Amino acid sequence: MIERYTLPEMGEIWTDRAKYQSWLDVEVAACEANCRLGRVPKDAMQTIREQSAFEPERILEIEAEVRHDVIAFLTNVNEHVGDAGRYIHVGMTSSDVLDTGLALQLKASVALLRQELAALDAAIAKLAVEHKATVMIGRSHAIHGEPITFGFKLAGWLAETRRNGERLARLERDVAVGQVSGAMGTYANTDPEVEKITCDILGLTPDTASTQVISRDRHADYVQVLALVGASLDRFSTEIRNLQRTDVLEVEESFAKGQKGSSAMPHKRNPIRSERISGLARVLRSYVVAALENVALWHERDISHSSTERMMLPDCSATLHFMLREMTAVISGLGVYPENMVRNMNVYGGVVFSQRVLLALVDGGMSREDAYQVVQRNAHSAWNTNGGDFRANLQSDPEVSNKLSADQLAECFSTQLHQANLGVVWDRLGL
Repeated sequence: MIERYTLPEMGEIWTDRAKYQSWLDVEVAACEANCRLGRVPKDAMQTIREQSAFEPERILEIEAEVRHDVIAFLTNVNEHVGDAGRYIHVGMTSSDVLDTGLALQLKASVALLRQELAALDAAIAKLAVEHKATVMIGRSHAIHGEPITFGFKLAGWLAETRRNGERLARLERDVAVGQVSGAMGTYANTDPEVEKITCDILGLTPDTASTQVISRDRHADYVQVLALVGASLDRFSTEIRNLQRTDVLEVEESFAKGQKGSSAMPHKRNPIRSERISGLARVLRSYVVAALENVALWHERDISHSSTERMMLPDCSATLHFMLREMTAVISGLGVYPENMVRNMNVYGGVVFSQRVLLALVDGGMSREDAYQVVQRNAHSAWNTNGGDFRANLQSDPEVSNKLSADQLAECFSTQLHQANLGVVWDRLGL
């Protein structure tokens, strides 16, 4: 289990200072690699280890003049290390620093997202176990279908959350890729062994075949996976919003003491956190197109992707991180109302048990077509009548009473059959 809150907050990963630190980590690791290969004197390496530093404000000051962020960064670092600076960035190109440093940020972000997803997994699993046998109506087309349990509904959410966990675990490996291959990625001015050692120091894997940049399909994958996780949260929150409607009220977001739902209507208790999650999921999805557009760069490299990523990657990461925490809070504090679930399920005298009555009549010797007409007639009569009662209609219908005893009919209105085989789902989830 991933320990929670042992990693830095998401915002800290994407600050300018954190970005420059990732660049410095790459440069120092590359120097360490060259030192191991005998290309950097040990005393110079010691100076680089101990004295390399930067000031974000100074970097921006230099960049205003040179109009190149990595050159500005290197100039500032060299102000700290003096003559040893001539061993920094040897044989490298800017993208070696930018893309490898970015990989460190992406890897850290995914680790934090996995931590939050694990907390959500635990919250859903706890609620699912509590409500394994809490009977409610299942719906298709937003219309009552047949009985399920609330725990079963949550089991679907849990399974999806665990698939998202597998996606993030795979993503953490796929984004942890670096390069120290120089201009055009040909290693013309640097040894591939430098790349191997550098990436090993940083906990990354050398890219299989980078150009001057790491190919942007990896970054598009990152955005798409985050958007997909967000889409799952949107599904959960949309369901909560529907189940909290006044005329349904089967679940409800927690409502804090002193909280107010409307400036005009004091009675309001709105699902604002679920609505917030649904809205933010749209933001994540909107970035997917931009991420895909970034894949097609000109020749071995251009920087049309750069401006997009400076906005997109921090925003996607922070947005999903927030959404996961919100969803966990909603699930952990969710009010569940079993009595309302039973009331809603039995509206119109239990029309939702129509299939059981249909099958019982067929077992009793009636043709399926005739049985369907009899059951539908009684169900629609109840549906179209204020206070209609499907079960009472059946009991007074001679076509039904001639085939089914009172006990047989009563058995059709039991929910036990709808729960009987759900153990296979609980076993698959380990609950």
